[in-house]
Amino acid sequence: MGKEQNPRRVADNEAFAKAKMLRTSPQKLNLVAALIRGKKVEKALADLTFSKKRIAEDVRKCLQSAIANAENNHGLDVDSLVVAEAWVGKNLVMKRGRPRARGRFGKIMKPFSEITIKVRQVEERA
Repeated sequence: MGKEQNPRRVADNEAFAKAKMLRTSPQKLNLVAALIRGKKVEKALADLTFSKKRIAEDVRKCLQSAIANAENNHGLDVDSLVVAEAWVGKNLVMKRGRPRARGRFGKIMKPFSEITIKVRQVEERA
């Protein structure tokens, strides 16, 4: 007599994870997301681990979460996972300011963004 189960938002061979409120601009985050799109998850994790970008650590955590979702929630094989999609979205922008010369006010925007990483299981080609 419980509620019906929600339908899956992705295909049977896919899983995803989302990281919100990342303290960087979407443009900078998209550079890191482009680094991992289409790669096998082992290679993508290695690239993020040794990347010099500060936000790469948060993206790596999100990718690990997507891998764990694929393995534990959907029963997918971790060794055959590929980063199918990684897209970036805007989040809120904190508006701050700084007094400038002649009574003016310099706007300082502190943007936040979010990333969604979708992993897909692919068949190994012999």
